[in-house]
Parts: sequence; structure tokens; C-alpha cells
Amino acid sequence: MKAIVYTQTGDPSVLQIVERPVPRPGAGEVRVRVVVSGVNPTDWKSRRGQGVLSAEVSETIPNQDGAGVVDALGDGVTGFAVGDRVWLHLAAYQRPSGTAQEFTVLPANRVAPLADAASFDVGASLGVPAMTAHRALTVAEDGPNRLHPGALAGRTVLVAGGAGAVGHAAIQLARWAGATVITTVSGAEKAALAEAAGAHHVVVYTEGDTAGTIRALAPAGVNLIVEVAPAVNAALDVAVAAPRASVAIYATDGGGSVTLTAGPNMAANVRYQFVLLYTVGQPALDAARDDVSAAAADGVFAVGADAGLPLRRFTLEQTAQAHAAVEAGVVGKVLIDVAPPA
Repeated sequence: MKAIVYTQTGDPSVLQIVERPVPRPGAGEVRVRVVVSGVNPTDWKSRRGQGVLSAEVSETIPNQDGAGVVDALGDGVTGFAVGDRVWLHLAAYQRPSGTAQEFTVLPANRVAPLADAASFDVGASLGVPAMTAHRALTVAEDGPNRLHPGALAGRTVLVAGGAGAVGHAAIQLARWAGATVITTVSGAEKAALAEAAGAHHVVVYTEGDTAGTIRALAPAGVNLIVEVAPAVNAALDVAVAAPRASVAIYATDGGGSVTLTAGPNMAANVRYQFVLLYTVGQPALDAARDDVSAAAADGVFAVGADAGLPLRRFTLEQTAQAHAAVEAGVVGKVLIDVAPPA
């Protein structure tokens, strides 16, 4: 089979295509024929030797997310059958074998059924973005720890950066769960994407009084903020927060240090929760996997420009270019076509 590997960290040029034997699943593992592999920022950061995904291994196959078809089952695996459509998550976390290959073997709890309503493109776009969004939407002290239709009814959610992959997923999940969704974006092009994703209100933060506009849309304040740039948005977040609001921080765009003004935050009992998918613990991962699968079965996670998430496609041989595109901050979702669907 064909696989993409790197044996040293560095820029995209360290990625090479090689031939490897088809791996065999061990006990508790599932082998999947990968149809589409998804690329996330954590994938290039790991390749660069940054962050929690870094590991000292002689050979690494990158990419956390993907979708495909169950090809073989290891001993003791239940709930799956050969031929099942599935989506994959955390394929390369604490393991050297991700989805940038024709066949991959994963622990069964990192494999989830992919409903017929969801394409392989959707499946490969879930994983890190959708599960991160799920966690961000379920950390509020007064909110639900699971998502389903009605779980966020009566609540207002602010999604910072609604044109990004996590922001896109957060908009779709929050709306599915019944929230009123406000999002902020930098300009008209991204506003169109956030609207297509399903946000009820889109605020262009480069125009006018952002806090005042959000307060006009949510006079009682925002209950939950899904935050991508806390260093930039700290003052805005507390200005629009409802009493006992939560700010779920999943990235540090704009700087790694955050300055909070104690008085207003204390007065509103604002809660700050940092979110990193890889260390949230298995119960939270299981909840995210199951709720995201249910949402996908309901047709929630549309992708493509018309749904607010343009797709940028590459072949397996072009994995280096795919990584470079994500590293350069391309708008939309980068997917690698590994094999035909059937």
C-alpha cells in the first residue's frame, strides 16, 4: 500500500510517499481502507515538532482525521462489520500511524459509524474540528455536557472566527442543539461563509462597535463564547458576557498571553475553560464522538462553499502541498483523496 511518512521533523518537504505492507489489526483494533484524509493545524504542528502530538519515533504517518470503510477487525471488536462506512479521529495521537495512507489501523474507540446521510468528505472533516467544537459547547457550568436537539435552547452562543473549521462546526452544532448563534468574522467574504454555515447573526468585527452590536443582538448577554483568539478578544468577551457566562478557549490566534480585567469578570462570574482535544479525557471524547455522529446522521455537517466550508482537495501524492496549504492558513477544509469510495 502507499503511505506518506516523515522520519524527521521540518517543513512539508520531509513528507515522502513510500510503499508499506498493509497493517494487521491487533486485539481491539479496526483496519480501515481510507477514502479521504483530513488535514488540521495540529498535523503540521506535529510535523514541525511542536505541541502535544510530537513524539520521538523513527517513522510517522501523519493526519488525525479521515473517513473510509472497515476492512478488517481485530479480536474482541464489536459494533463494527467489514464494509461499514466510518469516520476516524485521533488516528495519530500517541501513535505513529495516521490517515495519510491507504489502510490504517486504529483502536476501536477512535472509529465511529458514518451515517448514510454524511459523505466521506463530511466524515473526514469531523474529528478534530467537530469534537473540539463539541467540547467547547459543553463546558459551561450551567450548560449541558451532551448535545442533542434542544440541549442549548434558550441560550446564546458567540463563535469567534465563524469561517474557520472549528468555528464552522461550532455554528452547526450549536444551531442543531437549539442555541441562537452569533459569530464574528473579519470581512464580507468570511461573513458569507458564516451565514452559509447557519449563524443567525454575523458581525464583521472590523466595522463599527462590535461589542455594542452583539449587545444589541443579545441584550441579556452571551451565555457561551467559543473563542479562537483570547488575547485579542478578552475585552470584547467580558463586555458581552451574560452573568455566569463561560468562555471556551480552543486556540491562541493573535498571541499566547491573555490579560483579563478582574473586576468585570468577577462581577459577571465569568468562567474561562481552555480546551485541547487530546487531553480532555476518554469520557469527554466518547461523548463528543457519539453526539457528533448523531448530528452527522441528522445531516448537520454540510461541507463545501455553499455550506460555509470550502473544500481544498489534494491527492495522496500531494500531501506535502496539502500540509503547506493548512500551514499557510487557507480558508476552508483541506482534504486528501486517498482512494475511490468503492
